[in-house]
Amino acid sequence: MPDPSTFRLLVVPGVTMAKWGRMWSERRPGVELLLVPGQAFDPAVADAGLVRLPVDQDALHAIPLYTETTVVVVPREHVLTAADSLTLADLDGETVLRPLDDPLDWSPATVAEHRPDTTATAVELVAAEVGLLVVPQSLARLYHRRDLTYRPVSDAPTSSVGLVWPRDGHTDLVEEMIGIVRGRTANSTRGRVAEPAAKKTTPRRAARPQAPPRRRGR
Repeated sequence: MPDPSTFRLLVVPGVTMAKWGRMWSERRPGVELLLVPGQAFDPAVADAGLVRLPVDQDALHAIPLYTETTVVVVPREHVLTAADSLTLADLDGETVLRPLDDPLDWSPATVAEHRPDTTATAVELVAAEVGLLVVPQSLARLYHRRDLTYRPVSDAPTSSVGLVWPRDGHTDLVEEMIGIVRGRTANSTRGRVAEPAAKKTTPRRAARPQAPPRRRGR
Protein backbone atom coordinates (compact mmCIF):
# COMPACT_ATOMS: atom_id res chain seq x y z
CA MET A 1 0.00 0.00 0.00
CA PRO A 2 1.44 3.45 -0.92
CA ASP A 3 2.96 5.48 1.89
CA PRO A 4 0.82 8.65 2.23
CA SER A 5 3.80 10.52 3.72
CA THR A 6 5.87 10.08 0.52
CA PHE A 7 5.19 10.89 -3.13
CA ARG A 8 7.56 9.17 -5.57
CA LEU A 9 8.16 11.07 -8.80
CA LEU A 10 10.26 9.51 -11.56
CA VAL A 11 12.31 12.15 -13.43
CA VAL A 12 14.18 11.54 -16.68
CA PRO A 13 17.62 13.12 -17.22
CA GLY A 14 17.51 16.80 -18.18
CA VAL A 15 14.21 17.69 -16.49
CA THR A 16 14.63 20.51 -13.95
CA MET A 17 12.57 20.12 -10.76
CA ALA A 18 13.76 23.06 -8.64
CA LYS A 19 10.68 25.29 -9.00
CA TRP A 20 8.12 22.51 -8.85
CA GLY A 21 9.94 20.93 -5.90
CA ARG A 22 9.74 24.19 -3.91
CA MET A 23 6.04 24.52 -4.65
CA TRP A 24 5.44 20.96 -3.49
CA SER A 25 7.23 21.66 -0.19
CA GLU A 26 5.06 24.73 0.36
CA ARG A 27 1.78 22.99 -0.43
CA ARG A 28 2.45 19.54 1.02
CA PRO A 29 4.97 20.08 3.85
CA GLY A 30 3.99 16.79 5.46
CA VAL A 31 4.64 14.69 2.35
CA GLU A 32 8.20 14.05 1.19
CA LEU A 33 8.73 14.44 -2.57
CA LEU A 34 11.06 11.56 -3.45
CA LEU A 35 12.70 12.01 -6.89
CA VAL A 36 13.47 8.72 -8.64
CA PRO A 37 15.90 8.94 -11.59
CA GLY A 38 14.97 6.84 -14.61
CA GLN A 39 14.58 6.66 -18.38
CA ALA A 40 10.96 5.44 -18.57
CA PHE A 41 8.04 5.41 -16.16
CA ASP A 42 7.61 2.31 -14.03
CA PRO A 43 4.55 2.21 -11.73
CA ALA A 44 6.40 -0.25 -9.49
CA VAL A 45 8.91 2.43 -8.46
CA ALA A 46 6.99 5.73 -8.75
CA ASP A 47 3.53 7.23 -8.32
CA ALA A 48 3.94 9.57 -11.29
CA GLY A 49 6.67 10.66 -13.65
CA LEU A 50 8.11 13.53 -15.66
CA VAL A 51 9.16 11.70 -18.81
CA ARG A 52 9.65 12.18 -22.53
CA LEU A 53 6.62 11.47 -24.67
CA PRO A 54 5.03 9.50 -26.20
CA VAL A 55 4.05 6.80 -23.70
CA ASP A 56 1.60 3.90 -23.74
CA GLN A 57 -1.69 5.73 -23.27
CA ASP A 58 -3.58 2.48 -22.72
CA ALA A 59 -1.75 2.16 -19.41
CA LEU A 60 -0.89 5.78 -18.55
CA HIS A 61 -2.51 9.18 -18.41
CA ALA A 62 -0.26 11.85 -19.92
CA ILE A 63 -0.30 15.66 -19.78
CA PRO A 64 2.12 17.29 -22.29
CA LEU A 65 4.02 20.15 -20.62
CA TYR A 66 6.60 21.54 -23.07
CA THR A 67 8.61 20.75 -26.20
CA GLU A 68 12.39 21.11 -26.08
CA THR A 69 14.71 22.75 -28.58
CA THR A 70 16.92 20.22 -30.37
CA VAL A 71 20.65 21.02 -30.60
CA VAL A 72 23.82 19.47 -32.02
CA VAL A 73 26.74 19.01 -29.61
CA VAL A 74 30.11 19.68 -31.25
CA PRO A 75 33.74 20.36 -30.21
CA ARG A 76 34.19 24.04 -29.35
CA GLU A 77 36.51 24.65 -32.32
CA HIS A 78 34.30 22.86 -34.85
CA VAL A 79 33.46 24.68 -38.11
CA LEU A 80 29.72 24.42 -37.37
CA THR A 81 30.10 26.81 -34.42
CA ALA A 82 30.47 29.69 -36.88
CA ALA A 83 26.67 29.76 -37.24
CA ASP A 84 24.19 30.68 -34.50
CA SER A 85 21.61 28.21 -35.81
CA LEU A 86 21.81 25.18 -38.09
CA THR A 87 19.64 22.87 -40.18
CA LEU A 88 19.94 19.14 -40.77
CA ALA A 89 21.41 19.92 -44.20
CA ASP A 90 24.35 21.57 -42.43
CA LEU A 91 25.13 18.20 -40.83
CA ASP A 92 25.48 16.41 -44.17
CA GLY A 93 28.81 14.64 -44.32
CA GLU A 94 29.20 14.66 -40.52
CA THR A 95 29.10 11.41 -38.54
CA VAL A 96 26.24 11.56 -36.05
CA LEU A 97 26.31 9.45 -32.89
CA ARG A 98 23.01 7.89 -31.89
CA PRO A 99 23.08 6.42 -28.35
CA LEU A 100 20.77 3.58 -27.35
CA ASP A 101 18.87 5.94 -25.01
CA ASP A 102 18.31 8.55 -27.78
CA PRO A 103 14.96 10.27 -27.02
CA LEU A 104 14.56 11.50 -30.62
CA ASP A 105 12.64 9.44 -33.17
CA TRP A 106 14.74 9.85 -36.30
CA SER A 107 17.33 8.30 -38.62
CA PRO A 108 20.39 10.51 -39.29
CA ALA A 109 21.68 10.59 -42.85
CA THR A 110 25.17 9.57 -41.73
CA VAL A 111 25.13 7.68 -38.45
CA ALA A 112 28.04 5.99 -36.68
CA GLU A 113 27.90 2.19 -36.94
CA HIS A 114 28.56 1.79 -33.22
CA ARG A 115 25.77 3.04 -30.95
CA PRO A 116 26.96 4.21 -27.52
CA ASP A 117 25.02 2.81 -24.57
CA THR A 118 24.12 6.22 -23.13
CA THR A 119 23.98 9.88 -24.02
CA ALA A 120 26.68 10.55 -21.42
CA THR A 121 29.02 8.14 -23.25
CA ALA A 122 28.17 9.75 -26.59
CA VAL A 123 29.18 13.15 -25.21
CA GLU A 124 32.59 11.71 -24.31
CA LEU A 125 32.94 10.47 -27.89
CA VAL A 126 32.09 13.92 -29.25
CA ALA A 127 34.92 15.31 -27.12
CA ALA A 128 37.20 12.68 -28.69
CA GLU A 129 36.05 13.93 -32.13
CA VAL A 130 34.47 10.60 -33.06
CA GLY A 131 31.27 12.29 -34.21
CA LEU A 132 28.52 14.80 -33.38
CA LEU A 133 25.48 14.35 -31.16
CA VAL A 134 21.93 15.63 -31.73
CA VAL A 135 19.91 15.82 -28.50
CA PRO A 136 17.29 17.89 -26.63
CA GLN A 137 18.91 21.04 -25.26
CA SER A 138 18.37 19.98 -21.64
CA LEU A 139 20.66 16.97 -22.17
CA ALA A 140 23.34 19.14 -23.78
CA ARG A 141 23.24 21.31 -20.65
CA LEU A 142 23.19 18.34 -18.29
CA TYR A 143 26.33 16.81 -19.81
CA HIS A 144 28.09 20.11 -20.52
CA ARG A 145 31.87 20.11 -20.92
CA ARG A 146 34.19 23.08 -21.31
CA ASP A 147 35.63 21.68 -24.54
CA LEU A 148 32.19 21.26 -26.14
CA THR A 149 29.39 23.57 -27.21
CA TYR A 150 26.08 23.24 -29.03
CA ARG A 151 23.92 24.95 -31.63
CA PRO A 152 20.15 24.70 -32.23
CA VAL A 153 19.02 22.68 -35.26
CA SER A 154 15.83 24.33 -36.48
CA ASP A 155 14.34 21.46 -38.52
CA ALA A 156 15.43 18.52 -36.37
CA PRO A 157 12.88 16.26 -34.66
CA THR A 158 11.91 17.41 -31.19
CA SER A 159 11.20 15.80 -27.84
CA SER A 160 8.32 16.69 -25.51
CA VAL A 161 8.15 16.27 -21.74
CA GLY A 162 4.96 15.37 -19.93
CA LEU A 163 3.56 14.31 -16.56
CA VAL A 164 2.33 10.71 -16.55
CA TRP A 165 0.67 8.43 -14.00
CA PRO A 166 -1.11 5.05 -14.08
CA ARG A 167 -4.72 5.04 -15.27
CA ASP A 168 -5.73 3.30 -12.04
CA GLY A 169 -3.49 5.48 -9.85
CA HIS A 170 -5.15 8.90 -9.77
CA THR A 171 -4.80 10.05 -6.15
CA ASP A 172 -5.08 13.32 -4.28
CA LEU A 173 -1.28 13.63 -4.35
CA VAL A 174 -1.20 13.05 -8.11
CA GLU A 175 -3.82 15.78 -8.46
CA GLU A 176 -1.61 18.09 -6.37
CA MET A 177 1.32 17.50 -8.73
CA ILE A 178 -0.93 18.10 -11.75
CA GLY A 179 -1.91 21.45 -10.26
CA ILE A 180 1.71 22.39 -9.64
CA VAL A 181 3.01 21.60 -13.14
CA ARG A 182 -0.01 23.28 -14.70
CA GLY A 183 0.50 26.44 -12.69
CA ARG A 184 -2.65 26.35 -10.61
CA THR A 185 -2.73 28.41 -7.45
CA ALA A 186 -2.66 26.72 -4.08
CA ASN A 187 -6.31 27.65 -3.48
CA SER A 188 -7.57 26.23 -6.78
CA THR A 189 -10.16 23.48 -6.39
CA ARG A 190 -10.05 22.36 -10.02
CA GLY A 191 -9.95 18.59 -10.20
CA ARG A 192 -10.75 18.18 -6.51
CA VAL A 193 -13.99 17.45 -4.76
CA ALA A 194 -14.84 20.59 -2.89
CA GLU A 195 -16.45 20.30 0.53
CA PRO A 196 -20.05 21.50 0.48
CA ALA A 197 -20.45 24.89 2.04
CA ALA A 198 -22.56 25.08 5.17
CA LYS A 199 -25.99 26.49 4.55
CA LYS A 200 -26.65 29.81 6.16
CA THR A 201 -29.72 29.84 8.34
CA THR A 202 -31.55 32.90 9.49
CA PRO A 203 -32.97 32.60 12.99
CA ARG A 204 -36.70 33.02 13.11
CA ARG A 205 -38.00 36.02 14.92
CA ALA A 206 -40.24 35.38 17.87
CA ALA A 207 -43.88 35.99 17.05
CA ARG A 208 -45.20 39.22 18.50
CA PRO A 209 -48.13 38.84 20.89
CA GLN A 210 -51.30 40.01 19.23
CA ALA A 211 -53.28 42.80 20.91
CA PRO A 212 -56.85 41.90 21.93
CA PRO A 213 -59.46 43.10 19.46
CA ARG A 214 -60.98 46.48 20.25
CA ARG A 215 -64.64 46.61 21.15
CA ARG A 216 -66.78 48.78 18.99
CA GLY A 217 -68.80 51.38 20.75
CA ARG A 218 -72.62 50.97 20.79
